[in-house]
Amino acid sequence: MPEPIKMDSVFVDLATRFQSTQTVGASPTDSTEKIIGTLTIANFNDIAVTRGIRLHGWAAFTVGTNGVSVNLQIKQTDASGSVIAASGAVTATAANLGTLSVVGLDATPGIAKYVLTMTVASASAGSTVSALHLGAIII
Repeated sequence: MPEPIKMDSVFVDLATRFQSTQTVGASPTDSTEKIIGTLTIANFNDIAVTRGIRLHGWAAFTVGTNGVSVNLQIKQTDASGSVIAASGAVTATAANLGTLSVVGLDATPGIAKYVLTMTVASASAGSTVSALHLGAIII
């Protein structure tokens, strides 16, 4: 049985319930979906999940040649995993710097790994992800 939230007279320890990454793993090379960031929940089996896991992703990027829209998604495990949240195709212009965010709740988490993916529609050359944030709040 996972340990519940620990409390004492000094503080409530929520440290393991807030996890995140800012590491850019890759940038899209064309118009195919690419994993740009990965978050593996540390000590997943030792944290009681009562409501779900709130996930939030954000990315700053430069749109590749001929790119017309960007879709940011949070998925379980890998690019073929279940979609937790998606921004939908947001209009973008090639060579422009943009930012996009997405927020979702995994109400039935059974895995400890989430990915942030990006698809730049119609891009014929690479886009560049300059910064990202993928975070989880375990509720």
